[in-house]
Amino acid sequence: MQTAFADKPIESQRTLPDSVAQALVEMGRLTTRDLGIAYETAAAGDARLADVLLAMGLIQTDDLAQAQSAVTGAMLFSPSNHIIDIRLIDLLGADACVNLGILPLNTPGGATLIATARPERFAAVRRWLATKLGPVRMVIATEPQMHASLLPLRKRALARDAETRVEAGESCRGWSPQRFGWLFGGVMLAALALAVIAPVLAFSALAIWAVITLVATTSLRTSAAIMQLRARKRGEVGGGADPVATARLPVVTLLVPLFREREIAATLVRRLAALDYPAGCLDICLVVEEDDITTQETLAGADLLPSMRQIVVPRAMLQTKPRAMNYALDFARGSIVGIYDAEDLPAPDQIRRVAERFLAAGHDLACVQAVLDFYNAESNWLSRCFTVEYATWFRIILPGLERLGLVVPLGGTSLFFRRAALEALGGWDAHNVTEDADLGLRLARHGYRTELISSVTQEEANCRFWPWVKQRARWLKGYAVTYAVHMRRPARLFHQLGAWRFFGVQVVFLGTLSQFVLAPVLWSFWLVPIGLPHPLVGAAPWGLFIALGALFLLSEVLTVAIGCIATATTGRSWLIKWVPSLHFYFPLGALAAYRGLLDMVVRPYYWDKTAHGIFHAPSE
Repeated sequence: MQTAFADKPIESQRTLPDSVAQALVEMGRLTTRDLGIAYETAAAGDARLADVLLAMGLIQTDDLAQAQSAVTGAMLFSPSNHIIDIRLIDLLGADACVNLGILPLNTPGGATLIATARPERFAAVRRWLATKLGPVRMVIATEPQMHASLLPLRKRALARDAETRVEAGESCRGWSPQRFGWLFGGVMLAALALAVIAPVLAFSALAIWAVITLVATTSLRTSAAIMQLRARKRGEVGGGADPVATARLPVVTLLVPLFREREIAATLVRRLAALDYPAGCLDICLVVEEDDITTQETLAGADLLPSMRQIVVPRAMLQTKPRAMNYALDFARGSIVGIYDAEDLPAPDQIRRVAERFLAAGHDLACVQAVLDFYNAESNWLSRCFTVEYATWFRIILPGLERLGLVVPLGGTSLFFRRAALEALGGWDAHNVTEDADLGLRLARHGYRTELISSVTQEEANCRFWPWVKQRARWLKGYAVTYAVHMRRPARLFHQLGAWRFFGVQVVFLGTLSQFVLAPVLWSFWLVPIGLPHPLVGAAPWGLFIALGALFLLSEVLTVAIGCIATATTGRSWLIKWVPSLHFYFPLGALAAYRGLLDMVVRPYYWDKTAHGIFHAPSE
């Protein structure tokens, strides 16, 4: 027969957590003193009292299930006594089962048994279940039991869904490397033919485009810097919303994708443990690949917090960070979803500041991006330049783009999303190797806002030459694919973004790519002042070379000025003397761009992994 709980309206179940807690005390599994502490902790946020007790390590999942069974009168789930009906899982959807925390079992006596670890929420889904399955009865299970029973049966279906969540028209999964290869090859052959037939005309065309994009990108960066400096002068740069005193802090899920991480795991656990956020309101998912035995063994030997759990992503031909995050998203408990990388060292109060920003803003705010910085800036010249570049990007350019009302291409970590908005967009494009920039563009296309917050996350600068080139090649490849995908229907993109933001996309994506690819064309003009031959000498007036020289010099001066301003905000004034050396740093990006173009043909979805744990924070 149905339990009394299943027949009650949801309003009457508000006392269920208290009854379960009291049952735990009566069972001797929880002291009244510990319960009082848990109540105080739970009052700060929206977490279930049960999740607070589990996160604080005061009870075990088996204890909780027994208390829930005692209070509700529902039987306990037993894998040996209950038969899982795969047909019903497919009828409800494996993703819905994971999201709602339910597992359909056999149907004895005309009522379908539904296992759940959250009986207080059962009534909220009971009517929906009844429309699908007819009469239902509740069975109490632990969450680990449910996942252990469901995933072996339907993890492949969940994995396939993780690869195709994004609408096909906004995804690069239909990208044809063969078609791009033929197109790219045709363009190169045409350019080569033109260079042979009319070399001056060919070089002039490339030079004109290179100069146009140089002017556009320099103007945009300068405008962004001016906007940010004005805001700083007015005292508007703080990145924090006023605390919302009457609001309870939301549950935040942190997705931390890991891959072949042996060196960083213990450090990561220690860093995440330092986050200042109420117990039970922080849900940390360590996302690992099924065939990544190295990371799984490392985590097995680590002292994980009660708030941490391992999500194992089924193996597949496609193995990317966005696919792993899409898979883990179904298991998230929070209404806010954040992303950290394995090497991240976030500010302890970062989650609290992000939560307060979301609470103070309207629902059109879908994403909050924190500032990224490096803790190994002193390692070598490459790490110093990388640090200056990141300071410019995250402290000047991105905030300036936000203030200009343009699309913000996101960074890949220390990102926080309103879960409802993230799911409405289908999560991340599993096939895109710069899923962050792509998602920033998709958010803007669908009317959502992104804001930047001044809270800093430090990470490890990738400062070895060839790994740096490979990482930058992946980023530029992703930028190129993202631009190509969203420009499939330019009229639609123009309609969704409007003229101003559409123009910004052209400059940020196409302009940046053009500058890296055509960098040698611009460098060639430095041959003139040192008296070496140049293709356009004699074909163009001398005044043009003087104007171009002035333009290049102005561009370099602005780059150095913005870099110095950005570096000064990091508190590392010793780095300012290295800012002029960026003139020798950025050419490495041209090499990466050519590799990225090649990868678009031979391996468009390949994720070139960056090794972590080589350099460490000075304080650790």
